[in-house]
Amino acid sequence: MPESSLDVETLLDRLEAELRAEIQRRGLADPAMIGIHTGGAWVAERLHRRLRLSERLGLLNINFYRDDFSQIGMHPRVLPSDLPFRVEGRNILLIDDVFHTGRTVRAALNEIFDYGRPAQVVLGVLIERNGRQIPIRPDCIGGKITLNAGQRIKLSGPEPLQLGIHSV
Repeated sequence: MPESSLDVETLLDRLEAELRAEIQRRGLADPAMIGIHTGGAWVAERLHRRLRLSERLGLLNINFYRDDFSQIGMHPRVLPSDLPFRVEGRNILLIDDVFHTGRTVRAALNEIFDYGRPAQVVLGVLIERNGRQIPIRPDCIGGKITLNAGQRIKLSGPEPLQLGIHSV
């Protein structure tokens, strides 16, 4: 995907369309949405409004659930998770900004299951990049990108939301 295709509004439109189709395909009545801090929460806020979901948006902070905690170090602003609904038996739309290795989503699923066992979880991401390390993949995506070693893609926001490719 060329850098010119990193328009967040276009990616949000595609992700919204895929989520609507998946909700329809699975027959999900009244799903609850959870955004992963921070970029996933920004994306989820917009999708939550667009999809007109009745349940308040849940926010998940997975910092203490990460398996690479010692490698990434402690984030200076550890915000608590806020799930304002029962997870047990619910259909959950889990939203993140960038899907890379799968480790963030694995950590998010661990935390969600600490709150209860959902009926099912649909994973939606704004953008999927190469580099998956564990057998997890998104159900719905806004777009895909292939990056070289030493590159990363980052969502900045919340206003405006912008994707940028950076060298590490």
